[in-house]
Amino acid sequence: MDYSFKNTIRPKPGSILLSDPFLQEDYFTRSVVLVCEHNSNGSFGLVLNNLIDIQLNQLDPAFPITSKQVSIGGPVDEQNICYVHSFGERVENSLFISDDIYFGGDFDQLSEAFKNNPGGNLLFFLGYSGWSPGQLSEELKANSWLVIDNVTPTEIYEQPSDFWKYCMNKQGKRFAAMSNFPINPHDN
Repeated sequence: MDYSFKNTIRPKPGSILLSDPFLQEDYFTRSVVLVCEHNSNGSFGLVLNNLIDIQLNQLDPAFPITSKQVSIGGPVDEQNICYVHSFGERVENSLFISDDIYFGGDFDQLSEAFKNNPGGNLLFFLGYSGWSPGQLSEELKANSWLVIDNVTPTEIYEQPSDFWKYCMNKQGKRFAAMSNFPINPHDN
């Protein structure tokens, strides 16, 4: 069976990047990254599955959410809180990513929108992942990432357990087999 980790889909806002099964980096081991922007100026995204044991109201007690965990979005600007949500244009200055996913916008309006609709989708991150112009393309050529486009907004917001493995399994038999590889091949 062919176990190459090749890319056939081009990244775009709303795509997901899955890290190579053997990639061992502080931020990106078995990571699932939502691409928020990808163009000639560079790329940025958010690691969806690097949850930490801190809830948003511990970082900002004024925010009305008590049950939302926070993920480390990446190594860039870790002091800032980033967020994606489904409140769309009700939150001014939100950047449309795809389908029901928006990035950022006015924090006070987001807080108000959530108070009025606590069932709305919302994810929080400390920092983000960034790539300079051409950097992500080079990493894709080196097969560090697999670009996928079959993960729904619901799956992004609700993230089934072991989200990396879940996403790999959705890519078919070859990737399902790869999802069971140990992180360190010497452990096999």
